[in-house]
Amino acid sequence: MSPARRRRIYERLQAANPAPTTELEYETPFQLLVAVILSAQATDTGVNRATRRLFADAPDPARMLALGEEGLRQYIRTIGLFNTKATNIIRTCGILLQEHGGKVPRSREDLEALPGVGRKTANVVLNTAFGEPTIAVDTHIFRVANRTGLAPGGSVREVEDRLLKCTPREFLQDAHHWLILHGRYVCKARTPLCSDCLIADLCEYPDKRH
Repeated sequence: MSPARRRRIYERLQAANPAPTTELEYETPFQLLVAVILSAQATDTGVNRATRRLFADAPDPARMLALGEEGLRQYIRTIGLFNTKATNIIRTCGILLQEHGGKVPRSREDLEALPGVGRKTANVVLNTAFGEPTIAVDTHIFRVANRTGLAPGGSVREVEDRLLKCTPREFLQDAHHWLILHGRYVCKARTPLCSDCLIADLCEYPDKRH
């Protein structure tokens, strides 16, 4: 795909949604971190349903740690893999309190050292909480990047690296949210809504649905 075509794609996504953000509900970087850990193999809607009550009762690492694993499970048992996630979140709360003064660290290395936090989760926190120009490649973004021809790659990391390299700098901050929302609501896995797509004429997917 040519640089000019990529730019036009981002320009249209920006015009349609000038201030995109995550659909996860949170008020602090800590709450975002917890929500993103919970969102693995779960929907944002399901996570929000659980965290509304959780964050009201335990909005910070100290109060969440005080719940203990079993206490936390009572809030998140409707979410997939809740046992493992409860263990990771409680351990993460302890590390945040012991090593980071109860604050979420702003470095990738420190974030990825937290239990349950991989590169994708770290990218979301760096981008959404701290304004870093990172792109967290999930299944939606991986699909959109490959299907449209925007930044094809055989692995998540390859797509991430290509997106970071080919996305014009002025769009890097918001690219993650534009692409994930486009994949979630328009460029769907089984039935892409090509007839409703605002970048259909720029997309290089050979099997468009009309």
